[in-house]
This record gives sequence, C-alpha cells and structure tokens, in this order.
Amino acid sequence: MAERGQGPDFIEALARGLHVLRSFSVDRPSMSLSDVARETDLARPTARRILLTLEELGYVRASHAGYALTPRVLELGMAYVGALNLWDMARPHMEQLVAHTGESSSMAQLDGSDIVYVARVAVPKLIALRVDIGTRFPALVTSQGKVLLAALNAEKVLEVLAEPSRSGLPVATFAPSQVDDILAEIRTRGWALADQDLAPGIRSIAVPVRDGRGVVRAAMNVTVYAAETSVETLTQEYLPLLLDAAAAASADWAAWQSRPIEPAPRTARREVG
Repeated sequence: MAERGQGPDFIEALARGLHVLRSFSVDRPSMSLSDVARETDLARPTARRILLTLEELGYVRASHAGYALTPRVLELGMAYVGALNLWDMARPHMEQLVAHTGESSSMAQLDGSDIVYVARVAVPKLIALRVDIGTRFPALVTSQGKVLLAALNAEKVLEVLAEPSRSGLPVATFAPSQVDDILAEIRTRGWALADQDLAPGIRSIAVPVRDGRGVVRAAMNVTVYAAETSVETLTQEYLPLLLDAAAAASADWAAWQSRPIEPAPRTARREVG
C-alpha cells in the first residue's frame, strides 16, 4: 500500500506514483496492469492512469508482456548515485584496463532490445563509430548486448528482442535457433565477441559485471580496430585483463551493496518560509 502522510501538504497522488515505480524489482522487472494493481493495492483504473502517465513521461515502457521501467528512472536518483559514485566504482578498474591494453573500454546495460552505455574510458583514437554515455546500439550485434542477453532465460530473450530498437540503426534479423546457438555458446564460455558485427572494422569483446547476488547487471568491454588487433590478441591477451577488471568492479559493487546503513540522525522539525 502507498505510504500515507499525516501532514496537510501530503500529496497522495505523488505517493501513489512513486509506489508504482517502487513496485518493480529484480524479481518483478515486468508486470501487467493487474500485477501492478495487486502489488500496490491500487484500484485498476488508478494504476492504469499512473502507468500511462509514467509511460508518457518516459519512466516506464509498455509491451505485449506488460510494463517495465526504463533507464530514465535513474535520473530520479542521480544526485544520490552521483554522490556515492555508484557507477564510478568501475572507473578505476576500467582505467587500469585501458592503460594495459591501450584500447577503449565501456560498460552498458540492457534496455529493451538495445544496450545503453553507462560508463566509458576512451583512448584518443579516431573511430568511425561514435560512442558516448547514453549511446544506444541493437543488443544482438554488440559483444556487451550478447553478454546481457545470455544472462536471460530463453523466454525473456524472445520478449526482449521482440521490442523495436530505439537506436536508429538498422537491425539484423536472426532466426530463433541462431539466437539460441549464439547465446548458449556465450553462457558456456562466459564472454562474447563481436567481430565487425556492428560496424566494419570494429571488434569488441565483453564480459558480465555482477552484483552481490551474482546477478548480471552490466557488461564491460574492450573495443579495437580490426585492422590493428586480431581476434587472437583480443581473446588471448586482452580477455584475461578484462575478466580481472570486471571481477574487481563486481567485487566493489557487492561490497557497496553489503555496507552497513546508518540511520540518519533525527533533527527537530522546523517550519521554513
């Protein structure tokens, strides 16, 4: 049930909207209208209006499988996350990786059938493919996307890939059996390679980044020029370094998640204005 305030200025509609956002979780990443109404103890018409409002604002996405949060919800907590350097926990390990390889490294998360870049350490090279924080690419043609898709079960993979890409790039078509074979191999070996799948001349290799429960939350990669760096160099020299960097980032993330939380000191309430 949504929190109910005691003060005369409490806005119940806002509380209900936030309660709907909080009802999504790792265990409930996608929910139908009925699911949301049940989880929040709201009437279906009320839950529907809230979901439609959140969808119009870009905080949830609707599909045939139900509603799911979008990365835009991160904006709501960026001040808090930025203060704690949540995503920056991976940066020292990525910087060390880049120093050893001389190549760019990025982290990305899955958003529908796309990946979205959330962290990047680049080297000063001219490349044909521009990548910035927030850049989107179709998941199945990127090493990071393959890693993230491989972390899902078969049913979820089909659901995710059924969503239209919002990257603005042409999307290659793969038969379900091809997708199954690609992801099965990645699950077995624990890493993914994209050899000029996204763009001519660009190779990358990626591995998962996990949270304290072992759930894959992001993927970290190394990107190279195909003309300069062979697949053998990627897999034999850079992959061990990448695995070490991702493991260190995962360990830091897990440590941050398990930190003791100190209650905020209580202060006397004072009227302002």
